Amino acid sequence: MTDEPARKDWMSLLAKSRPAALEALWQDRQVPRFTWLRAPEIGAAMVRGRMGGTGAPFNLGEMTVTRCSLQLDDGTVGHGYVQGRDKPHAERAALIDALMQTDAATQVQTEVLVPLRAQAAARAEGRAAKAAATKVEFFTLVRGED
Repeated sequence: MTDEPARKDWMSLLAKSRPAALEALWQDRQVPRFTWLRAPEIGAAMVRGRMGGTGAPFNLGEMTVTRCSLQLDDGTVGHGYVQGRDKPHAERAALIDALMQTDAATQVQTEVLVPLRAQAAARAEGRAAKAAATKVEFFTLVRGED
């Protein structure tokens, strides 16, 4: 049985990864045999928000999502959910999800997920640096009036 928090982590990483980056890391791999449980399909998902992060939830709008499910020949099931209309990205995500539940997990972790995580951290660092450059510090002076 797979560790649920770890699976959530790698599925989140795959969903948020840049399609070109995932393709480059996956490019020279031999794709294992599988059957489609649900071929890649494009649909929409409702995005919900909260005012101030704590208020009552409201429907913000819809976003396009591509999803698929597959089963490896050994019976392992993988799912892929990605933002946008990229069927190959969803397929790669589902394959990696399935492989992470097999004996190939260590190799896939090292060769695909670790570099993706490093790229995501670099992008987050870049965003933080860009935001820090616009930071304004306010201060007040105490007036000496009695």
